[in-house]
Amino acid sequence: MDSAPQNHASGDPDLPPVTGYRLLLPSEWAQVPLRHGTEEAVRRILDDAFTRLPDDAPTDRIGPYKRELERRFRAAVTNAGKTNALDLYLPVKPMDGAILGASILVTESLVPRPAGRRTAETEPTEVAVQLLSRDGVEDADLSSGQIDGALAVRREHVAGASAKKGADLASRRVEYMVSVPGDPDRWFVAAFSTVGGGNPQDELAEALVEWFDAVMANFRWSRG
Repeated sequence: MDSAPQNHASGDPDLPPVTGYRLLLPSEWAQVPLRHGTEEAVRRILDDAFTRLPDDAPTDRIGPYKRELERRFRAAVTNAGKTNALDLYLPVKPMDGAILGASILVTESLVPRPAGRRTAETEPTEVAVQLLSRDGVEDADLSSGQIDGALAVRREHVAGASAKKGADLASRRVEYMVSVPGDPDRWFVAAFSTVGGGNPQDELAEALVEWFDAVMANFRWSRG
């Protein structure tokens, strides 16, 4: 699945400029672009979901089910759109007979740094950590490394349930912030969230976190 945030200059003069990113996801997951083509993608996903309903399902239940499915799906897309994100990825087909309670939200963050500190080697990591810490999350696990040649900072934590935010259950969250090559003030952010099997620290949640780490290990930039 490809998506192009914006055109960026490349940090290596021998490489073409970065034009987007690529996440390799199973066919059970669907991409919803949040800046262009959102309604077309939502309609296509819902229509596909409706075609998988049993032909012998009671007609008096099909209508309410479709309406509730569409309401919940559109609510998730609307909430994601409020964050000025680029893309939302959701599992829309059953895996082992069940739809996973998980999502991936992709955003961009522009974090200008003081001109006098642009050459400091530790500055990019400091900026990433500051950005990840500014939302008040406590007791988070932080680590850093590289993904496709770019600095990456990873944060993992458990977010409690919040009726005000539409979160009925606590969730396990893993965020990767990756510095865009050639544009040190711009960061790519992929935020994964799952409720697991109802407990954000159960075996399913653990397995899904490991899966998302593998997805990000295979993250690649798209270049012009």
